[in-house]
Amino acid sequence: KWSNGDELTAEDFIYSWNRAVAPETGTSYIGLFDSVERKEDGTLDVTAVDDYTLEVHLKSPCAYFLSLLAFPVYFPVHQASVEAANPTGKTPGAWAWEAGFVCNGAYTLKEWKHEDYMLYVKNPNYYDASNVTMENLNFMLNTDDAASYTAYNSGDLDFADRIPSVEIESLLTNSEFHVVDRLGTYYLTFNVNAPLFDGLTPEQGKKMRKAISLLIDRNYIVDTIAQAGQVEADSFIPAGMSDGNGGFFKTEETSYYDAAKTGIGEAEAAMSLLEECGYSFTENGDGTYSISPALVIPYITNEGDLNSKVASSIQSDLSQIGIEMTVELQEKNAFYDNRKAGNYVLARGAWTADYNDPINMLQMFATESGNNSAQLGLGDSMTELNWDKYDALIAAITFETDMEKRVKLMHDAEDMLMDTYAVIPLYYSNDVYLQKSNVTGIYASETAQKYFMYAVKH
Repeated sequence: KWSNGDELTAEDFIYSWNRAVAPETGTSYIGLFDSVERKEDGTLDVTAVDDYTLEVHLKSPCAYFLSLLAFPVYFPVHQASVEAANPTGKTPGAWAWEAGFVCNGAYTLKEWKHEDYMLYVKNPNYYDASNVTMENLNFMLNTDDAASYTAYNSGDLDFADRIPSVEIESLLTNSEFHVVDRLGTYYLTFNVNAPLFDGLTPEQGKKMRKAISLLIDRNYIVDTIAQAGQVEADSFIPAGMSDGNGGFFKTEETSYYDAAKTGIGEAEAAMSLLEECGYSFTENGDGTYSISPALVIPYITNEGDLNSKVASSIQSDLSQIGIEMTVELQEKNAFYDNRKAGNYVLARGAWTADYNDPINMLQMFATESGNNSAQLGLGDSMTELNWDKYDALIAAITFETDMEKRVKLMHDAEDMLMDTYAVIPLYYSNDVYLQKSNVTGIYASETAQKYFMYAVKH
């Protein structure tokens, strides 16, 4: 049942999935439905066999389809509530803007003071309510890692996954500190259509971006800032991701550079690339250089202890050859909006896979993807990079039934993406959190979802 007692049936899923792919809804995750066949009217080819059975027609075999079903965009929404909150059709998300909305999870949201806290209470209509033991869950909302850490240490929080990076080293031997695998990559992304590249050929633009990549000391970021066993990234697709054909996608042969050596002794190679873009260098006598003409790269990131320290590290790396990187810390929503719209030059990026298959991360950068923050395929600067070929590769991967051939196509797509240097991987992420010893039943998936419905406080 829904939390208000209404029956939840297969028709609710049909409505919800079609709503998710409707342009007016504006979701960034339409691509996650690409494997589902469409009817002549454009709706998804999904039918209700009976009230509790869905029949889904796929365009081709999809090894990860059950994983897709576990991703939130596939969750059902309550049609009457959604439509009542959006009478004009212009505010599709209004139904969930405040506490009290109808859902079908283990808990319902009773109170929500935005940017402060959320209070969830047990949903008696949840299908497995008998195994949900906690009557309520209180979530602290903030962007201050130090505040979360302080609240945890004072006993106000039983679980915290925002931890100041400066504290990580001291926590490594703490039994309440947990590190779990995550399929994700922390990276930088360039807007390939930014004014920074005006006057450069596409090939020169690539060389400039490659120079920036070479200058970044990934080893320092991992060992001194992140400190939780992250691994320097030498490709975009993270280690541990399945290839959809019984193996791992990333191997030693799929490295694009020696990540451990970037930033160390790479200044000469970076300057050589920038000289091909019209810049010259003068040695300052102290191991640093001045660049002419001046090169200023604006960088944006959302707030957070880790993000700001990574930014400062990169800023220092680039300054060694005279490049000035300005850093702007933005409020989270503003940052995501600006990055998505292409209102930036260089930005922080981080992606955790929605499901365990490389296509999830590769299709982000298809021309029409809602997550194509690099603006690849858009604007005149991409003409010579032939991004139509990349889009064709993504389409071919989606419909390829020969799994071995599909793996080859995905490697071809990653080769194309990495060759643009619009995406600069820094390290492969993991998940760290603190959990009180008297709390059990909370778990995290490799896609960074946290599950609290079976939490128990002893």
